[in-house]
Amino acid sequence: MESGLSRAAALLMGVCLSIPGQVIEFESNGLKYQTLTKRGLTLMVAQLPGHVREFTILQVAVSNGSPGPYTIRPEDFSYKKDDGSELHAWPARDVVQLLREKGGRGDVMKLVSAYETALYGIPHMRVANAYESRRQAALAEVASTKLKAAAAASAIAFVQTKLLPGESTDGAVFFGAEGKAFGPGRLIVRTNTDVFEFQAEKDQP
Repeated sequence: MESGLSRAAALLMGVCLSIPGQVIEFESNGLKYQTLTKRGLTLMVAQLPGHVREFTILQVAVSNGSPGPYTIRPEDFSYKKDDGSELHAWPARDVVQLLREKGGRGDVMKLVSAYETALYGIPHMRVANAYESRRQAALAEVASTKLKAAAAASAIAFVQTKLLPGESTDGAVFFGAEGKAFGPGRLIVRTNTDVFEFQAEKDQP
């Protein structure tokens, strides 16, 4: 079942298709979203406030309105700084492993709070039942705080997904930015067929 954020991406796809290749920006619940469509594939991104451990986190939704399948991975996301350096998103399994080893109660609270604020904050969207099911299933099987941090990450993290035509997905993409803001630059997403580029928020702390 699609989450609220995925549904939002699907609704915005019609708008984006009317302006091919142009980034559309909007705000919801204090977050700044950018969305872009190429060849029928729509990506929507927003930087979540704060950090978890050394991670800077993006909220991502993807909707496939094309006639063919697309495979999207967190490793397809990178951040190209104006100074020429580039950060690459972590694979979901590595994020989960780090939080399993070093995560604490504060990590769980920050991660879940930031993600759910973004997920449920878009007006007129239905409750994200898919995420709720993942989270409850993950947390029900663990007892220790460290394992709960890892379980929360596994329910939230964007994982490699093959989207058939008409399908959508969402999740969090983690960058090891040492707890710092990205700085001037642009987010780059390389898909099967295209390169998507989004500008950094100028006033992001």
